[in-house]
Amino acid sequence: MSKIKLNLTSGATIDQGVIIKGGGKGLPIYTRNAGLIFLDPSDLKKLDLYPMSVVKVSNELNEVIVYAQISPDAPHPGLAFMPRGPWANTLIRPETYSSGAPMYKNTEVWVESVTTNAKPMNMPELMKHYYLNKVK
Repeated sequence: MSKIKLNLTSGATIDQGVIIKGGGKGLPIYTRNAGLIFLDPSDLKKLDLYPMSVVKVSNELNEVIVYAQISPDAPHPGLAFMPRGPWANTLIRPETYSSGAPMYKNTEVWVESVTTNAKPMNMPELMKHYYLNKVK
């Protein structure tokens, strides 16, 4: 199993916005457009993966299973991008430093290939797993 350390940044994407505005958050297409991480081709090669392979992204806060995709903004080895949303939010530090928004940039993460049949949870599954089960 391959594993690499990357710097993660997050933000909104056009495809994600179109799906949200169309009421598709619970649909499989939302998972395929927001439950992913964009990697530089050289980083994808280091992991010995092909586009839309399943990977685990983790840091000291959490871990999440997502799809790996080639970044359309390459080259940028060592830098990864995840669409802002429930999958990325499991890894983003919650501190706002009085800005009202978490720091969506410069989050160190580990990305590794997944050798099981794991696949990204859809949004309702992810919300239940990470958030509803933690509420007391």
